[in-house]
Amino acid sequence: MTKRKQGLLMVCLGASMWGGSGVAGQYLLQDCGFSTAWLVVSRMLLAGCLFLLIDYCCYRQNILSIWKDKQDRHDVLLFAIFGMLAVQYTYFACIQQGNAAAATILQYLMPVIIIGYTALSTRKIPPRREFLCVAMAVGGTFLLVTHGRLDTLSIPLAALLWGLGSAFAAAFYTTQPKRLIRKWRATLITGWGMLLGGLALMPLCPPWQFSGTWNSLAAIIYAYIILFGTIIAFGCYLGSIKYISPTETSLLGSIEPLSAIILSMVFLNASFAPLDYLGTALILGTVFVLAKK
Repeated sequence: MTKRKQGLLMVCLGASMWGGSGVAGQYLLQDCGFSTAWLVVSRMLLAGCLFLLIDYCCYRQNILSIWKDKQDRHDVLLFAIFGMLAVQYTYFACIQQGNAAAATILQYLMPVIIIGYTALSTRKIPPRREFLCVAMAVGGTFLLVTHGRLDTLSIPLAALLWGLGSAFAAAFYTTQPKRLIRKWRATLITGWGMLLGGLALMPLCPPWQFSGTWNSLAAIIYAYIILFGTIIAFGCYLGSIKYISPTETSLLGSIEPLSAIILSMVFLNASFAPLDYLGTALILGTVFVLAKK
């Protein structure tokens, strides 16, 4: 398998498992009464330690070496706070206020944000194809959150705002660590990002202050979120950036909302109106328009 094919496979696997973790998180947040902050902080601390342990066992290199370089320290801290912590908290907050399907779909406004950032940073007007993508994304979001009516929202306003915040955080999270991952390793960068992000949130929500309901199903689902929806998913997604571009990673990550929609219908008995499907198709259609380019 070529490195490019390996990168494509990694991002597809990671996105599918992350979509599943959103559905699993909805059960814990809405049915078991877990708080968003507790789920995020416990997930990040556990996963961060596991990532660093995996990195040391696989590579047998000093995991503290990354702190010797000033630029590396600066970039890791930015990634931990504004990338890893931000994307997880906003995503699960959107799920708690709305649902997993809406959260993942709104997060996939990310390619449009990357287009806008690229245009501003290069001071070049995007081509017509990318303007079309912006129009499709805006139109799809409008249909998804209003069902075509200006006087009402189909999801709570808080869910919409958290979802938009998640899209911006995901754009930063996808593009910012490319240099670090190429210089070091995906497991090392993800591990420090998770651990530092969890430590930053811990003063506001200590992991030992838990509220909610534990049962056998909740324990299994929580374990899935940590192992598959975090360790394997983040490792595959960020690891793919080593072999393919951040834009390609964000585009192929569209498997995530598709998996979230399917799993929501199967396990949570979610229902979708025709305009929901149309809005989703427009948002995800931006992926295929850009991919054709």
